[in-house]
Amino acid sequence: MMAAMDAVSNQYIPIPPVRLRLRDWVREGLRAGFFMRPRVGPQQPSPLQVVALLLVLALLEVGLARFEVAGPANFDLRGWLAPWWSTGVLLLLAWWALPAPDPGHIDAERPRGAATWLALWSATALPANLVALLLGIAQSHQALPQLFETSAAAAWALYLSLWAWAIGAALRLSFHFGVTRARLGVLGLGMVALFSLVAWQFPDRPWQADLSQFQAERPPQLELSQETFEAQQALWQKTVDTLAAERPGVADVYALVFSPYAREDVFLRESTMVAKVLEERFDAQGRVVQLVNHPSTAQTYPWATLTNLGRAVEAIGARMDRENDVLVVYLTSHGANDFKLAAANDPLTVEPISPGELRQALDNAGIRNRVIAVSACYAGGWLGPLGGDSTLVITAADADHTSYGCGKLSELTFFGRAVFDEALRKTHSFEQAFAAAVPVIRQREVEAGKPDGFSNPQISVGEKIRLVLKALEERLDSAVAK
Repeated sequence: MMAAMDAVSNQYIPIPPVRLRLRDWVREGLRAGFFMRPRVGPQQPSPLQVVALLLVLALLEVGLARFEVAGPANFDLRGWLAPWWSTGVLLLLAWWALPAPDPGHIDAERPRGAATWLALWSATALPANLVALLLGIAQSHQALPQLFETSAAAAWALYLSLWAWAIGAALRLSFHFGVTRARLGVLGLGMVALFSLVAWQFPDRPWQADLSQFQAERPPQLELSQETFEAQQALWQKTVDTLAAERPGVADVYALVFSPYAREDVFLRESTMVAKVLEERFDAQGRVVQLVNHPSTAQTYPWATLTNLGRAVEAIGARMDRENDVLVVYLTSHGANDFKLAAANDPLTVEPISPGELRQALDNAGIRNRVIAVSACYAGGWLGPLGGDSTLVITAADADHTSYGCGKLSELTFFGRAVFDEALRKTHSFEQAFAAAVPVIRQREVEAGKPDGFSNPQISVGEKIRLVLKALEERLDSAVAK
C-alpha cells in the first residue's frame, strides 16, 4: 500500500490502491500477450473480475469459432467444455511455480498471486488464440494461401509457431511474477504436455457442421433381395436384346458408359449426360449401354461391375462391325494413384477397375476403333495401357494430379462438363472438343482454388483412329447441314 505525507501532522497516511477495472486487466493481459510487462503492480483482481474475464473471453472465442464452419452448424457443448480441465491443471502448475508471498516486502512493480496470474493469462493467450481462430476460419472458407493447403511442413510450422507464441507469452508473464528459471522450465514442459494432450485427445471444436440437410438428401439404400437380382438379370437381357445392329455401309457409333461409384450422385448425373450427348450428337440411338452403380437405378440400369463390363464389351462387339464402327467408352469415378477406378455399391461388393482389365476386354472382343474417356483423378495412368494406333484416349488429369468436381454437391465433374456437356455439343470432333475444353477446365480450377494445381488433362490419338474419326465427323456434320 502506498503512503503520502500529511502536511499538518508530518506523518505518512496510507493511501488505498485504486482497484483496476475489468478493461484494465484485459489491456494489461494483452500487453503480456505481446511479451510486455503487465502494469498491475501488486494489485489483485476480485473473484467476480476473474470469472467475468474468463467468461467474456470464452464467449468471444466461441463466437468467432462459429465461423470456422462454413454453412449450418450446431453448438457442441461437450466439444467446448472438454478441454477446460486443462485450464485447471495449468492454474495448479502456475500456483506451484509462483513464489510464496512475502508480507514484509511488497514490490510495487511485481504482480503477485495465482488469481492475478489467471486474470492476466486469460487475456495473454488471446492474441495467439485469435490468430489460430482466424486461420481456421480462412481454411474453412478456402482462403488460406495455397502453400499451407498443399505443404504439410508449412502447415505444421505455422501450427507449432502458434504454440510457441502462446507458451512463450505465458512463460514471460510468469517471469514478471518472479518465477525462478528452474520452475519456468517445468512450467513450460507442463504446458507443452497439456497442449499436446488436448490436441490429441480433445480435438472437437465448439461448433460442428450440421449434416442433417445432407442426411435428408441421401439416396435410398440398395436392398439385396431376390427381386433385385431377378430385376438385374431381366435388365441385362433387355439391354442385350434391344442393342441395335450395325448398319451396312455406315460407320456407326456404339458406346459404353460406365459409372461404378454409387456413393455420390455426380457420377450418375454425368453418365446420364454423356449417354444422352452420344445418342443425340453421334447418331448412337439404341447403341449406348449404360452400366451404373446407384441405389436408385437397380431397376433401370445393369450394375457397373467388372463382370458386366466384360459382358457389355462382348455384347457390343457381337452387334457392331468390329473393323469399321467406333466404340466410345466413358468411365467416371474416383481414381487413385495406382490408376484403379473406385467402385462401390453397398452392400454389394464391387472390385475396382484397372486400365489393363478394360484393355483385355476390348482385345478379347476384337473391337478395332476405340475412343476412351476417363473422368477420374490420376486418369493419365490409363494412357499407356490403352493407347494405340486405332485408339483415342482422353483423361481428366495426368498421372500425378487429381481432377476436380467429383464431390457430393457437384453437378458434373469439370472434365465431363467442359468436354461432353459443352464442347461436344458444338463439334463432332473429339480432338477439337478436348482442345477447347482444356483452357476452360484450367480457368475453373483456378477460380475454385484447386489445392494441388492444374489437373492437366491428357490426350493420345493414334493415326488410324484419327482418319476414322475424321470421316465420322464429316458424315455427322453433313447430316446436320441437311
